[in-house]
Amino acid sequence: MKNLILFAAAAISTVGCAQTKEKKEVPKFVKEAFQKEYPNTKVNWDIETDGFEAEFTMNGKDASANYDKKGHKVATEIEIKENELPAKASTYIAMTYPNKKIKETAKITDDKNIITFEAEISIDGKNSDLIFDASGRFVKILKGE
Repeated sequence: MKNLILFAAAAISTVGCAQTKEKKEVPKFVKEAFQKEYPNTKVNWDIETDGFEAEFTMNGKDASANYDKKGHKVATEIEIKENELPAKASTYIAMTYPNKKIKETAKITDDKNIITFEAEISIDGKNSDLIFDASGRFVKILKGE
């Protein structure tokens, strides 16, 4: 009886180990949508909860394009220099977060051609994104986890 129990336990653990998690990949139609807009561009893909992010370099700058699960591009983000932020945004950051250093800045264009700007700073040891509209007016903060 003891051997039967050991055999059953071994069989169950073997079956559990044999099961593999489904490997998620970026669908071909999403990759094709990216290649159509950015031909011959080297890309690194990230799978996100609401779609896919293509990270690449454009004109010497870090960039990313976000796609929904149907393959529609929803936004493009391009790295910019800190002095390319709208003046109003720079003033807001200096006044509201005087001791914070800006880590990264970006210009984001969504699928409706609406432009926003992003400035990343550290708050309480976590990276957070300050979002501004095209004129530099503060919109919201996306706190890091």
